[in-house]
Amino acid sequence: MRNLMTCLLTFLGLTSAFGQQRIENVNKSGSANTYEVDAFQTKSGKTVRFHALVHASIRMEYDGKEFEIDPVTKLGNRTIDYTAMPKADYILVTHEHGDHFDRAAIKTLSGEGTKLITNKRCAEMIGYGQAMANGDVTKIAKDITIEAVPAYNTTEGRQQFHPKGRDNGYIITVDGLRIYVAGDTEDIPEMSAIKDIDVAFMPCNQPYTMTTEQLVKAARIVKPKVLFPYHYGKTDVSGIPAQLQNDGVEVRIRHYE
Repeated sequence: MRNLMTCLLTFLGLTSAFGQQRIENVNKSGSANTYEVDAFQTKSGKTVRFHALVHASIRMEYDGKEFEIDPVTKLGNRTIDYTAMPKADYILVTHEHGDHFDRAAIKTLSGEGTKLITNKRCAEMIGYGQAMANGDVTKIAKDITIEAVPAYNTTEGRQQFHPKGRDNGYIITVDGLRIYVAGDTEDIPEMSAIKDIDVAFMPCNQPYTMTTEQLVKAARIVKPKVLFPYHYGKTDVSGIPAQLQNDGVEVRIRHYE
């Protein structure tokens, strides 16, 4: 009976639409970089995995494809060894700030056939890539669509950090699973048009992005099934899950300092 229960629990864990697991990536020097990995199921039962690397850097796996979002090699005292990871099929960059746009990381992750998708400014700076403006939509595979959405500051005295119209957030739809990577933004009016989000990554570090109060407000507007506060630096986000517990939003805190 115990063996039967163990098998049943294992099966349920593997097939959960909003499961979580932990893995270790071992770099070439033999040391282990441990990242939290969350697994989700698409409408046809395929698995999407998100690796919490650092700050705004997310590794996503889907159906044999590798996505790297805002890959950055070093942030503070944390270093990501991208040489220990597979080459990316797609690299998405939201904007040109150093905690989002890193030429060295892009070079390391790029192989034959890697597609770079950025805002216009980053494409100009690096000299290649598909530039997307707010509102653009591109279908990169039969079951993968990317939409560029606005990301900007609205609070007086902050607009210079992320001016309206320059930077991107992205909605990535893979086999029906809708993923919102907000980029550096505040709780802007355009969020009211963002619907049916399964997984959202939304920033929380003042004065550059949102306060905790703004993030809670933004989550109530977008209503994702699962919210990952990210890009939060030294901001205390530990109280956010309790604030959203009655809103139908599951909040998962990962190492996106």
